[in-house]
Amino acid sequence: MTALDTLKELTSIVVDSGDLSSIIQLHPEDATTNPSLILKAAAIQEYEPLIKDAVQFAKSKTDNQQSQTVIACEKLAVNIGCEILKNIPGRISTEIDARLSFNTKACVERAKRIIELYQLQGIDKSRVLVKIAATWEGIKAAEILEKEGINCNLTLIFAFAQARACAEANVFLISPFVGRIYDWYQKANPVSEYDSEQDEGVKSVRTIFNYFKQHGYPTVVMGASFRKVEQVLALAGCDKLTVSPQLLQTLDKGHYNIVRHLHIPTQTHARPSPITEADFRWQFNEDAMAVEKLAEGIRLFAEDQRKLEAMITLHLEKA
Repeated sequence: MTALDTLKELTSIVVDSGDLSSIIQLHPEDATTNPSLILKAAAIQEYEPLIKDAVQFAKSKTDNQQSQTVIACEKLAVNIGCEILKNIPGRISTEIDARLSFNTKACVERAKRIIELYQLQGIDKSRVLVKIAATWEGIKAAEILEKEGINCNLTLIFAFAQARACAEANVFLISPFVGRIYDWYQKANPVSEYDSEQDEGVKSVRTIFNYFKQHGYPTVVMGASFRKVEQVLALAGCDKLTVSPQLLQTLDKGHYNIVRHLHIPTQTHARPSPITEADFRWQFNEDAMAVEKLAEGIRLFAEDQRKLEAMITLHLEKA
């Protein structure tokens, strides 16, 4: 058995990629995508028919080019998701436009459209997670969607307040970002020798996992955004870990000592009263790292979404 095989016995492994060849090679349970990964995937030759299909679909829906671009981008993300689902037993996470992150109503509407697009291709909503940025507005949108049977993956989790609010909203799954937290602290206070026990990103996921399990929240914790194999190994035992193909391949070929670091407690404690919006915003505001990294993450996803739209617009003009 490889280190990856051993890790899979402790934690459900999810591949963080839109590259079908990597997914087929690594045999993950689930897969996650985002605008940045969809943009990269769109450059792969084998996905050209998926782009053409998305463009034709958009043109059949409206004559307005701006609306065509939005529809085609959504359809492309779903087309890629459907291809990935043919090669995994579990779920695909598909992200809504990051520019909607502060609009609850728009998040709900866009999420429902994505689910409808999957259903048009015969994919049941039980195999899809809609990814939404964990702003207060995004969490409230997820709360509405979960009540309607649409499961969500709340992403860009950097602060404990975000995670707690998600659990209290009965969100299906959250993605706390290990690597980006590590990046921020490493930039602020560079350390030459890596120690996973001092990694703030690793510690953040462990704190969230322990809190959820101690209070009996069913929300799935999926560590994300890894920079090092050591970060992945330090979270063995987490519900899920979504990892890049490069790091998974390293685990598949290397020799590592795999030890469970996260354990589910035998006893649970009473849950506290739900966090209020005012407390959420204040606690989040107190965490300079979280404020900076959430804003940056939304901006970067929005930037790649605009690049994807520019590419799709060219295809629309040629079609």
